[in-house]
Amino acid sequence: MAADLQKIASRLIAAHDGATTLPPITADTPDFSVADAYTVLLDIEARRRAQGWRAVGRKIGFTNRTIWPRYGVYQPMWAHIWTHTVHFAEGGRAALPLQGFVQPRIEPEVVFKLNGPLPATDDPLAVLSCVEWMAPSFEIVQSHFPDWKFTAADCTAAFGLHGALIVGDPVAMTGANRAALATALPTFKLKLSRGDAVIDRGTGSNVLGSPALALGHLARLLADQPRFPPLAAGEIVTTGTITDAWPVAAGEVWSSDYGALGLTGLTLNFN
Repeated sequence: MAADLQKIASRLIAAHDGATTLPPITADTPDFSVADAYTVLLDIEARRRAQGWRAVGRKIGFTNRTIWPRYGVYQPMWAHIWTHTVHFAEGGRAALPLQGFVQPRIEPEVVFKLNGPLPATDDPLAVLSCVEWMAPSFEIVQSHFPDWKFTAADCTAAFGLHGALIVGDPVAMTGANRAALATALPTFKLKLSRGDAVIDRGTGSNVLGSPALALGHLARLLADQPRFPPLAAGEIVTTGTITDAWPVAAGEVWSSDYGALGLTGLTLNFN
């Protein structure tokens, strides 16, 4: 089985580097499990580090329970994000070329930067005490499986569907604002627009009850995955889409509005 998982890792890397699709892994290997997927992901990441890639944090996917039935995936998953996939917007605006992405979609998210190790906890204040700042973000996700049809195991192995992360202007997490932000994170309303048209709306509670609770969920998940490093100071973690994920195309301009959360939204031009 180990040799088979290595072959799966090679196929996924080839699809990523060639910007191509391939059949879902479970189409040929129906017993391929989420545990197998993380073994494949571990192999992929080891190969990427040998190529000079450097991880700067994590993405959590499928934390938005409202979209689980749409994709047939009923559990969150995670993957590393990298220096060359994370971009910082200047003044809340950024541009991103879509060449090299496969079936890209956009997700408005809340991203955190950690100031220390994160305990496995469901207490949002305890989670946010480990956060240096939070910021708006757009994650560009992609599917190497045709028509976005896959299982939880497939998409976990396939880089967690991560393509790129655009990070907006951060807001420092302090003792003065932590409690208020813990309260606001589950209740804030987000608006996602393409040009002048509002495409989708969502609320912070869509993401496992709160983006802060999604971060705590990742800490608990990693506690059961000793092959992977635990969360540490300096990591950037994006916590999952507040809305559905929407297809994007070159020439489009997308923007986000985080309502009462106090984050300045992003504007992203695709070219």
